[in-house]
Amino acid sequence: MTPGFPTDILADLFEQRAVESATTGYLEDARSDRVFDYAGFAVAVDAWSAVFAGLGIPSGGAVLVSHADPLSFAVVHLAAIAAGRRSIPLAPDLASSELQRISDLLGGASLVVSDRGAVVDGAASAFVFESTGFPSDVRAGEAAPRSPGPTHGGAAVLFTSGSTGEPKGVELSERQLLFVAREIAGNNALVAGDRGFNSLPLFHVNAEVVGLLSTLVAGATLVLDASFHRTGFWELIAARRITWLNAVPAMLAVLTRGGSSIPNAGLRFIRSASAPLPDAVRDALGDVPLVVSWGMTEGASQITATPLGVTARPGSVGVPLGGEVAVRDENGTTLAPGEVGALWVRGPGIVSSYLFGRASDRFDSDGWLSTGDLGSVDSDGWVYLVGRSDDVINRGGEKVYPAELEEVLLGDARVLEAVVVGRPDDVLGHVPVAYVIAAPGSDSNDSLVDDLAERARVALPRFKRPMQITVVPDFPRAPTGKVQRARLRELAAESMS
Repeated sequence: MTPGFPTDILADLFEQRAVESATTGYLEDARSDRVFDYAGFAVAVDAWSAVFAGLGIPSGGAVLVSHADPLSFAVVHLAAIAAGRRSIPLAPDLASSELQRISDLLGGASLVVSDRGAVVDGAASAFVFESTGFPSDVRAGEAAPRSPGPTHGGAAVLFTSGSTGEPKGVELSERQLLFVAREIAGNNALVAGDRGFNSLPLFHVNAEVVGLLSTLVAGATLVLDASFHRTGFWELIAARRITWLNAVPAMLAVLTRGGSSIPNAGLRFIRSASAPLPDAVRDALGDVPLVVSWGMTEGASQITATPLGVTARPGSVGVPLGGEVAVRDENGTTLAPGEVGALWVRGPGIVSSYLFGRASDRFDSDGWLSTGDLGSVDSDGWVYLVGRSDDVINRGGEKVYPAELEEVLLGDARVLEAVVVGRPDDVLGHVPVAYVIAAPGSDSNDSLVDDLAERARVALPRFKRPMQITVVPDFPRAPTGKVQRARLRELAAESMS
């Protein structure tokens, strides 16, 4: 089967794979010899589908999935969607009170699948006691009846807090998920012989669509690790015969720390998402092709990507795939190529609303969604990001885009990562301050700070220069490795008291 397989029904795709690629490994555990071939995975999906039906979980019922074992997590999550239910993937260490809050937001959970005895009021709770991926009464190789009821119409529901902290539910239908997965598989030229590696959290849309679903669409293999480990990483990649990595910049920065180049591990390409990739990290990746992408939960993970085999344009996150990107000013007027403004997106993979009608002002009547990102599109359609609208620093009426200043700081080879945020100022409103992580073996922090201040003085007008530069061991991060800028802004404000 090719990446262009047209089905919009996940259950049909599982069935097709079980016939055409029965003995091909679909999911492998990176730390053991456990593997699901496509035939075995289809059996597990049917087994869970029967469990949902046996418990009386209605069509569209919410299944909260919170499991530390990635293979078990994957099968329950995908089985719920394939069986016409709504899967709500959640962090395995989420507090019971947070599980309850999510359930209450959805009007009550029908089922909770966990490995730690989590209970939610009003839900029939089922637990996976063993990391097999199967319900306790079904084992690999045993036949399981296909559950009655719908075999399509399922969805994944993810919650994103955005800049306000107010949870916004994003419901992605299986049709949207498979549409974007096909676009990803096509752009990355995935084939049945590919073996991907993913250590990103499966409760985030990136790993779900870029990892699980694009691999399924291609009939390929995905090796899953519960978390990222730097020690022994390249040995593991070589032993598992990995052909592509699903990564984020923070992970790649750790792997190339100190400017060391990656070994020739037989990689066909590396995919990087979630945040800009520093030039020093790009250089350390050597000749391995790099796919840089931009996306969001509301777009089922990917909106743009650099085409594989095409030389990437510096600073760009690629071209739209399967959708449209427009740049607008504050009045909603579409801007000319190269002009910076608010980025809006539209397409089959983009949601048309949030659950419960929240943040409805982000959608217009023509199906466009305001991403909250700022950037530009050149005359050839390549997209460039300059930051989030919430991250723009208004310094006495002058706008400072953090990405511009961060790029200047990252120009020093001793800087591994740099983040610029706004700090409150009694006179100017806000001023830019910078936090940097120094590469191992760098000069003293004082020397680095002085040199970075001089670099900014030469390269930037006065209003864009940082009022303060602080060297830190690391940044506060989300589970995906993305920097939590809101927390850095809080720390900057606290430093004044």
